[in-house]
Amino acid sequence: MAAPISPPDHDLKPGPPEVSAQGETHVMGFFEHLEELRMRLTRAGAAVLIGMLISLLFTNEVISYLSRSYGDKLALLEPTDSVVTFFRVALMLGAILAMPMITYQIFMFVIPALTKNERRWVFLALPGTTALFLGGVVFTWFFLVPLYINFLKTFQGDIFETVWTADAYITFVTAVLFWHGAAFETPLIFYVLGRMGLVTAQGMIRWWRQAIVGAAVLSALITPTVDPVTMSVIMVILIGLYVASIGLVFVATRTNRKRLESNAP
Repeated sequence: MAAPISPPDHDLKPGPPEVSAQGETHVMGFFEHLEELRMRLTRAGAAVLIGMLISLLFTNEVISYLSRSYGDKLALLEPTDSVVTFFRVALMLGAILAMPMITYQIFMFVIPALTKNERRWVFLALPGTTALFLGGVVFTWFFLVPLYINFLKTFQGDIFETVWTADAYITFVTAVLFWHGAAFETPLIFYVLGRMGLVTAQGMIRWWRQAIVGAAVLSALITPTVDPVTMSVIMVILIGLYVASIGLVFVATRTNRKRLESNAP
């Protein structure tokens, strides 16, 4: 008797198991991961679009406020520069308003096999990550952006006259605010991962060399100036965030251990 022919496997590589509500385990394949990614990106994009539509009500006021650090009126070189600038700021504001949904969708895609308790921790972390993001934006705006602008305006000031366009200036400021704010979310994200048992404080300490290298690379990427002083300041901030993450992961691991001991017979 011939052996039964198994159905062809169209997926290139099996992914991590996903637990259904009934407790059944399902291994996601390559194309299922692509569909999952498409769904998560669609939901995050829809949240950004909704946030952008809401932000249209106060975008002009935000542009006026952001322009104060420059000191003068920004130049427009192209007929559409004012429109592009307006919608770029509206897009940034929409991303800020949608940050809880964006963070949630990232968690759901990166860690698909979450238990009910782990999903609860993700939901509880969303307000905190948003608060840290906004805190990073505020810190960057009041302490770092003035340093950046002062350096860029005065660098070789005896040779060049500083006249910035609205498009270039707003692009610069919005990028700095968004990426610096995103960096401030890392401690709470590591805490959630620690509560899930995915990272430990001891493991993060062992990887301190890699963390320093990563902080140096990231500071070079998100620092808009090329002077070593500013890059060093950002690097120190990133390393401080990593150290804070180690402390939070230690607390998370200790809390998990106490919970297991209390539930032990």
